[in-house]
Amino acid sequence: MAVVTELPAREDGASPAGRRTSFLRRMKGQTQLILMSVPIVAYVILFSYFPIWGWTMAFQQFRPGFSFWEQEWVGFKHFKFLFGDAAFLNVLRNTVAMSLINMVLGFVTAISFAILLNEVRQRFFKRTIQTISYLPHFLSWIIVTGIVANALSVEGGIVNVVLMKLGIIREPIMWLNEPHYFWGIVGAAHVWKEVGWNAIIYLAAMASIDPALYEAAEMDGANRYQKMLHITLPGIKPIIVILLIMNLGWILEAGFEVQYLLGNGVVVDWSQTIDIFVLKYGLQIGNYSLATAAGIFKTVVSITMIFAANTIAKRLGEERLI
Repeated sequence: MAVVTELPAREDGASPAGRRTSFLRRMKGQTQLILMSVPIVAYVILFSYFPIWGWTMAFQQFRPGFSFWEQEWVGFKHFKFLFGDAAFLNVLRNTVAMSLINMVLGFVTAISFAILLNEVRQRFFKRTIQTISYLPHFLSWIIVTGIVANALSVEGGIVNVVLMKLGIIREPIMWLNEPHYFWGIVGAAHVWKEVGWNAIIYLAAMASIDPALYEAAEMDGANRYQKMLHITLPGIKPIIVILLIMNLGWILEAGFEVQYLLGNGVVVDWSQTIDIFVLKYGLQIGNYSLATAAGIFKTVVSITMIFAANTIAKRLGEERLI
């Protein structure tokens, strides 16, 4: 007697064969979308995943001109050198500090600006201010650093002129030659360039808040500040959490252009970031293995921070990215 073995049915009543048929049917119905996504997938694989092959240089004493099989494998030698090198630890300190300053200032200023702009009733004035505020986003860092350098110059710089007129300082300050001011200058430059652009997403989130909530609060006697605190901020809280998780993934991305262009020999101990370190050792000195090891470290930390922040948000019951 032949024994017929049936596949176990799922709790929802669908068999594995039925699931495959349903999946193929959905794929066939989305053929156009799949074809449209092929160039994007190919782009990501070619420029984001294929270059990961180059990470092998971090575990070699890489010598240009030699084939892959002729390279000398040195294991974690370059990683040990990195974490034992005082120069790299100083660069890591600068990167983390400037990244945190940029992130905190970016969040606080963008959210505050969006809330204040949302309270403006005159539509023409509101649109004008919003347009003016996000225009610097489209300027390159070459132009922005030139503006910052001119504004902070000793002779005729608007910052020194205003501070002297107000009696705050007696003589001009060489801002770009004072190491302790450098992190603040970088943070202020990022805020000026990106505050308007970063506020757009918060304004969009505020537009989705139910107006009935404001009307009910007004009937209960709430003033504008109370409505901002108890309705507007909780309404954009999910967006804030998502953006915070995404930005934590860039914790070691303090920037390259602004530090490289505004930095000089006087503030070098406060201006160098990991990106400048990679440029110095990779292209200028030719130590590609050490530069690759630094890049791998930055990537691993970024991925770890994203998953850690996402897990914490999940346990706290907040919106999460993954």
